[in-house]
Amino acid sequence: MLFDWNAVAAPASVQDLQLSAPRTLSGEGLWVCLVSSGKCTASVPMAGPLPVGAALLLPPQSVPAGHLVLSRAPLALAPEGSCHLLCIQLTGQAAGQFLAGLHQLPFLAKGSSCPAAAELMGRLAEEKETHSRARSQLAYALLCELADADSASPSLPPLVQAAIEDIRANYAGLYGVEELSERLGVSKSHLVRTFTAAVGVPPGKYLTTVRIEAAQRLLLHREYTLDVVASLCGFSGANYLCRVFKKETGQSPAQWRTMAGHTVRSGLSPEEALREQELYI
Repeated sequence: MLFDWNAVAAPASVQDLQLSAPRTLSGEGLWVCLVSSGKCTASVPMAGPLPVGAALLLPPQSVPAGHLVLSRAPLALAPEGSCHLLCIQLTGQAAGQFLAGLHQLPFLAKGSSCPAAAELMGRLAEEKETHSRARSQLAYALLCELADADSASPSLPPLVQAAIEDIRANYAGLYGVEELSERLGVSKSHLVRTFTAAVGVPPGKYLTTVRIEAAQRLLLHREYTLDVVASLCGFSGANYLCRVFKKETGQSPAQWRTMAGHTVRSGLSPEEALREQELYI
């Protein structure tokens, strides 16, 4: 075997829960829980001191129907009356990277912001073969869908919300934080201070993250060379893209593409993946 799908993303457990009593989910990886009816509370109990840079552990959060809970274990769930959830445990490198990017636990997401998530979770629940390639592809597709999920946490300050919307809409042509602050009609220092206090990272770092996310999506398409990806994502060239991509993800674009990038959408076999890398990277 030249490529191990389960090393990228795999559903380790699928639990269809009619929750009538508190339940704690355990195990490694990322838990994705969809509340399909009723309401429950979700929390992550603290197990010892938190390491530096760890995600913020929130108090118990009320989760209504139509929302998703994303978290590591242990994840404590308690019903508020009758409640039904579909919970899927995802493991693998992609799931680990996704979990590492969550800035708070549990992370609540609006189901309307990732409408295909429910369908993908349902297909995973129906797929019977434990270690099939199809299940791993569905798991990875679910992670891609969840990547754009909107937080269900309290609203951000208007300035910060406007900055985020501008960054996500114009990242390819946005020169930097100076131009962003001019567009928003505030000073750079005020924008940086307000944005960092609300989001946890400065706007320049957020812009870089959005560009890397866009590059990862483009790398899913085999026809795009690194020069094309760089130009479409706001990087000055392929060399600069490679440096920033390696710093942010720990992998080069070629390594990321070989591991997972193009396989879900193009359906390439491992042999085709290796040939593609030689042709386009």
